[in-house]
Amino acid sequence: MIASGFTVEPATWLADAVDLRAVRTEVFVVEQAVPAEDEWDEHDARSHHVIARATDGRPIGTGRLTPMRTIGRMAVVRDWRGKGVGEAILRTLIERARELHIDRIELHSQVHAIPFYERAGFVAHGDTYDECGIAHRDMLLEVAPAQAPARSSPPADAGADAWITSTRDEARAAMLGVIGTARRDLAILTRDLDPDLLGHADVIEALKQVALGAPNTRIRILVLEPARAGTLAPRLVALAQRLSSVFAMRTPVEEIDRQHAGAFIASDRGGCYERPLASRHDGEGSSHAPARAAQLLSLFNETWERSEPAADLRRLEI
Repeated sequence: MIASGFTVEPATWLADAVDLRAVRTEVFVVEQAVPAEDEWDEHDARSHHVIARATDGRPIGTGRLTPMRTIGRMAVVRDWRGKGVGEAILRTLIERARELHIDRIELHSQVHAIPFYERAGFVAHGDTYDECGIAHRDMLLEVAPAQAPARSSPPADAGADAWITSTRDEARAAMLGVIGTARRDLAILTRDLDPDLLGHADVIEALKQVALGAPNTRIRILVLEPARAGTLAPRLVALAQRLSSVFAMRTPVEEIDRQHAGAFIASDRGGCYERPLASRHDGEGSSHAPARAAQLLSLFNETWERSEPAADLRRLEI
């Protein structure tokens, strides 16, 4: 998200901890005198983070969505308050929750900030209580599901090759279209390796061509249900085992990451195709939708970092 004088973007604890710590130390530890040992916890490494930056790259705001479906650590440095930074961070976190199909978000609001969260739809409940020496109150937001895009409209930044699918053959063609755009990086999120799609001979061959087409190529697959996936798409698993320097498979372990209802594929050249429900072939995408592809890759990368190797697939005897 780009706003007046600043940007808001997803962040990870692995890559952005220094900047996230800088903002929270300035706001919470220094300004609000929160004990440093209370500011950092085990949830940071497992949360979805958002960071706001000034145009010069300086970090100016933070927020996080935890595996417990709570928003917290909302902080904006003093010079940037009142300029829409906090609102942009909060909107981004709520949208991330919506993408993860989270229908209810809770937060612990400092009492003075309750009107700020109320403007975003949060409702305060319960009594006031003390947290780190500051008066707080619990708040709750019921997250409305995302509106499904009109089936007659391809993505806004779609190029000439745009797909709206409802059948298996259409979905397979769309997937082949995205694979054909990949140069060195292909990311796939799937529930069970989609045997009708990823297990098809044409798709296997297309993946093989990408894998062998250029040095330093990587094909990453996030599998939500690896225990049953190998038996459904054995040819894909066999290919991944033969070309193990290119293919990598992981499975999410955090509950917040295992709740993806859909499936998608995205390439480093802006191709993407997504299905809101992994059990259906309804979906849409384009061979050139760089903005949406970047969003999907960002979501994929954050989930990938918190995931573990798919041991069930590695041990499979093919």
